[in-house]
This record gives sequence, C-alpha cells and structure tokens, in this order.
Amino acid sequence: MTQKITRRNFVQSALVASSGLAASSTAFSVETTRKQADSTKKNKLNVACVGIAHMGTYALRAGSKENIVALCDVDWREDKEVWGDKGPSTFAANMSDVKKFTDYRDMLDEMSDQIDVVLISTPDHTHFPIAMAAMEKGKHVFVQKPLAHNIWQVRTLQKAMHKYDVHTVMGNQGHCSDGIRSIKEWVDADIIGEVREVHCWTDRPSAPWFIKPEHRPLQAQDIPQGLDWDLWQGPTAERPYAPELMPVRWRAWWDYGSGCLGDIGCHCLDAPFYALQLGMPTSVDVKLEEPADEEFTAFGAHVTYEFPARGEKPPVTLHWYEGTPQPPNLPGLDEFPTNGMYMVGSKETIYHEGMRPYEPTLWPTDRMDHHGDALNQEVIPRIEDGPIEELFRTIKGEGPEAGSNFDYAAPLTEVVLLGGLAIRTGKRIEWDAENMKITNHPDMEHYIKEATRPGWEYGEELWEG
Repeated sequence: MTQKITRRNFVQSALVASSGLAASSTAFSVETTRKQADSTKKNKLNVACVGIAHMGTYALRAGSKENIVALCDVDWREDKEVWGDKGPSTFAANMSDVKKFTDYRDMLDEMSDQIDVVLISTPDHTHFPIAMAAMEKGKHVFVQKPLAHNIWQVRTLQKAMHKYDVHTVMGNQGHCSDGIRSIKEWVDADIIGEVREVHCWTDRPSAPWFIKPEHRPLQAQDIPQGLDWDLWQGPTAERPYAPELMPVRWRAWWDYGSGCLGDIGCHCLDAPFYALQLGMPTSVDVKLEEPADEEFTAFGAHVTYEFPARGEKPPVTLHWYEGTPQPPNLPGLDEFPTNGMYMVGSKETIYHEGMRPYEPTLWPTDRMDHHGDALNQEVIPRIEDGPIEELFRTIKGEGPEAGSNFDYAAPLTEVVLLGGLAIRTGKRIEWDAENMKITNHPDMEHYIKEATRPGWEYGEELWEG
C-alpha cells in the first residue's frame, strides 16, 4: 500500500510489482516484465492508465518508466478490423500482471490505496468526470488535450487541482519544448517588437479523424461484445450505438469531440498564448466554408479572436484557419505546411512549421543572422521529455510545477473552446470572462455548462459560496 503523495511532499514507499512497457525504435510494443527487487522500486510511482489505445499508447510508454498498476478501457473487443494489432485487449494481454478494468470508478474504488497518478487518454467528453473522480481521491492527473469539453468543466478542474492539493498537467507536448521557451525569450527581449497579429492553421479536417457520415441520423447497430457503450457515452445524452462514432471519428461530433480547433488548438495556439500572455479574448468571430451544424463540425473555418491590451502589451488579433482557408502569404514561403504559426511583430516575424513550436525561426530565416547571440540566451530553464515525465518529476519533488498544469491549461483550453463554439453555432461571441457569460447571445449559456446525465455530476460543490 502506498501512502498519499500530495503536491507538497513525496513519500518514498515500496510499491507493488507491475509490468512495464518497452518502446522499440520502429514501433510501439509491449512486453511483460517483473520488477527485480524492492530497492529498484523506490521513487517509482504507481500509475493507472484510463484509455489505452491510440493516444493512450503515449501514456503507456511514459507510464512504463514508473509502475503501471491498472489499465482501464471501455472497449475490450478483440477486433482486428477496428484496432489492428494496437487495441486495448492486445496491450492488456501483454501486461498480464496488471489489473484491468472497464469502469474507472471501479478502478478508483478498488485500487485507490495503490494508485498515485492517473493518466487519462479518453475522448474529450469524458476527460472531466474521470479527472474529477481521480482528484477527489487525491490522485495526481495527466489529461490529454483539450482539457475538457466545456468552459465550466475546465474552470472546475482548475478549482479542483487546488481543492484536492494534487499535481496536474495537460498533454500539449509542445509546452515542454525548447522552442516555446525560445519564442517567449525573443518576445521578452523585445527582439520581435510589439505583436498585434498572429496566424495559426491546420489541415484538419482530415481522415481518419474527420470523415463526414454518409447518412444522418446514424444507423443504429447492435452493440459489439466487449464494448461498454453506456460507459463510452459517459455524461452525454444517450443515443444508439453507431460504428461511425468510434474509435477515432468522434472528434467531429460536437457531443463528444471539440472539432478541429479542439484537436489541434491546444498545440498551435500554445506558443502565442504563452509568449504574449494573451489571457481571455473579448470577442470571437467566425467565417465558415459551409453552414454551421449543431451536431457535426463544419468543414472549413476562419476564426478571429480579439484580445485586449495587457498592461503595456498592445491588443492582439489572433486568426485560426482550418481546412481550406489559409493565412496571408509570408514573403518567400512558397507553400504553407499542413500546420503552423506565425506572429508579426513591429521588428521581426516568428514562424514555426507543425502544430507544435519545436523549431521556431525568424522569418525570413536570414533574419536569424542579424541578431547573433541574442537569440541563444536561455533565460527560461529547459526540461527533458514530455508532460507526463514532467508531471512525474513534479510529484517526486524533483522539478517545479509542470508548465501546462491546470492553472495554465484551463485558460488555454477555454480560448480553444470559445473558438469551437463560434464554429459550432456560426455566430460571433462577445465574451465576459469574469462572469463566464456570452453577453450577445444569452441563449447560448447551455454550451458553457452542458447538461449531464444523472450519475455523472461532479464539482458542483466547488462553486458553492
């Protein structure tokens, strides 16, 4: 039995034996191992993984550096057509010493005294209840991006982190990068000058995540053996099972996913949000390539955020493009990559390819030569590995609070969700962040705090008083 590890202390204890994971250089693989001696287990955390396929494999890899003691998934089908050779049942079969669960609540009830940290890699709509249940039991949590499915949920998770005194992190890996630190250092050193304009883009919607259904409503089918469809739906309204929704195509359906912006925004908007200290927008506008759809995301959108001045920092207009819309050309750039970001300063422009800011540069790139060593001043400490490893070090007292802990991740996700709400409704949003209100559309309040099925309520007490 392990003792509770709070945000303020790390208690070394002998942890139970468990199996581990090995990642080969070419592909993710899993093999059962025995821990060799109690002495090797000191400073190891007991890890539970909820959602163990697709993005869950990232959690499994990172968790294998500690002691994985529990695996939880709602879909234990042995179906090669659905999973290939990378389904939950395959991983579980190769980790025969680790306890398996279908319901995360059963896992937390039965193994609470054996779990230190829970890694959550489920669809967006179930991030919140699982994270809340874990934190209520004093467990540290990693949650994949976006942090939650609506704004009330992200703010409640932030409150819960402090209420239950746990360490947290969201899975936007770029926040651990040297690149995002360089961008902030260049901004802080006034190499860029005043930034009033930012452009971020993605090629989403694209397969296999975003595929338009051939028929609507979806044709109901029998629930496959091995899938707990009720648990997969979680807090959302019940609907018949349809294979178009899972395992990966839920992202485009507003009941479960958060659209293209929810998929990529916590990566691509991370650097400007962090470096420019954007805070909350006052308005979010949208132009769609096709009519807004209450049920399924539109394919193609241009979202425009207006952020007010922050002290001496000027107002910023941030543009987000998904699908066919693209930002204005950069001089000398023949073709935009599939994902990227650039911010225009009064002195220089910063650009990076990809959804994460791994390799930022001034644009045109020959501008790098004009600043010499000034671009290489590492003021912000660098870290190793990704957010899960960062969280592990924080829990053990071996590093500072994770950079994308919920105090950071909740506001970033709120910005992302506001843009998704504009896409979902096709409407301009005027946002009163202090009061968590859409001032120009009071009838849209039900999106801010969505209805919840009975039995899935969490966090109401955190708002009392």
